[in-house]
This record gives sequence, structure tokens and C-alpha cells, in this order.
Amino acid sequence: MIMKPTTFFSASVALLMFQCLSVLCVAQDFDFFYFVQQWPGAYCDSRQRCCYPKTGKPTADFGIHGLWPNYKNGGYPSNCDRDSVFDESQIEDLLPQLQKFWPTLSCPSGDGVKFWTHEWEKHGTCSESEMDQHDYFVAALKLKEKANLLQILKSAGIRPDDGFYEVESIVEAIKEGTGFRPGMECNVDSSRNSQLYQVYMCVDTSGTEFIECPILPKGRCGSSIQFPRF
Repeated sequence: MIMKPTTFFSASVALLMFQCLSVLCVAQDFDFFYFVQQWPGAYCDSRQRCCYPKTGKPTADFGIHGLWPNYKNGGYPSNCDRDSVFDESQIEDLLPQLQKFWPTLSCPSGDGVKFWTHEWEKHGTCSESEMDQHDYFVAALKLKEKANLLQILKSAGIRPDDGFYEVESIVEAIKEGTGFRPGMECNVDSSRNSQLYQVYMCVDTSGTEFIECPILPKGRCGSSIQFPRF
């Protein structure tokens, strides 16, 4: 049987579209990244318990939570390429930095691989149009270096001393130190105190430059929040 040209063309287009949707074209378009850093004192000082990584108690500093592709409408893509699994060998040269700046606090105690696997497979795979797995983790580490939140806050007299600080003072200090207004997320401790948990900075699609946030997350913070010790 001879296939008509139009039929062959339609079948070829359909096959190409299927391959595209099943591999690289799913949710590869995004508008910006959220670069999220979390305060370990707030992670541990809540109703959920924490476990230090096998390398020991992390430094009292903001740790990387993730680099998350997002849309300007508030939505986000996730798990965009199930064939692109986390491969520790691709980031072997980064392990000392990841253990220091991107530590896990979940239980049971781990080496960080489970955490990094989750972040790459859920979020990183949605940025493959811009960077590969190694570049993704390098980008997050470089952003962490550019936004030293703890030093910025200490310079403004805001310290992790269990004291309470006005949210707007924290926001303004970070804006002064980075040039951009952050988003804030709070959680509560066992005494129901609202405390500083996570800071969101927005980054362009190249994963290199901070930008003004197209949309800020709703962080459920009170007007005055605690900055817990760690």
C-alpha cells in the first residue's frame, strides 16, 4: 500500500509531537526561578523533628532548599523528564560544597543524596532547556554565594538570637543587601511563635542573575517574627 504524502506528513508530525511531549518539551518553558534558602533553626524548632546529616551538625547558616522554575501566574512545572534521573557521579566534584551549603535535615539522618535527588527530579528537570544536571547545582551554589543572607541580616542588627524582629525590617535588610525584594515564609514553633523559615529570591531563566519577583509567595508571616537560634 502506498501512503499518501499528506497522510505520511501527518503521521510524522504526530510522532514528532509525541516524542517531544514525552521527553524534552514538557514544561520546559518557565518564566523565572525561585532560589529558596531555609533557616535550619526554624526547620528544627517546629513540630516536626529534624536529624543532622551524617557529616554532623550543619553550620549555623541559611542552607539551600532549592532552585525552582516557576510561572508568572504562580504555578510551576514539576517532574518534567522522568528519564533524567539524578546521577551522583555528575556532581561528584561538588559534593563538599553541597554538603556544606545544601545540607539535609530530614529524618532519618542521611548524606544529602536523597534530598538532592528530589530537588533535581522534581525541579531541576524542568530547567533542562537552560542547564544540565551539573550546571543546575553549580547555579544554586553560585547564587548562595551572591546572597549571603546571614551576613546581610547581621549587618542590619538582625541576629538568630531567639529575638523577635519586624518582618518588614528583615525584608528591607535583604533588599538593601541584594538589591531585590525577597519573599518570606514562616513556620511556627511548639509555642506557636511565628518564626523566620525560608527566604525566596527570584532569578532569571539563565539561573545567574537576581531579578524583581514577578510574584511573591504567600508566606503566612506575622508582622513580628522570631529568628531562632541554631
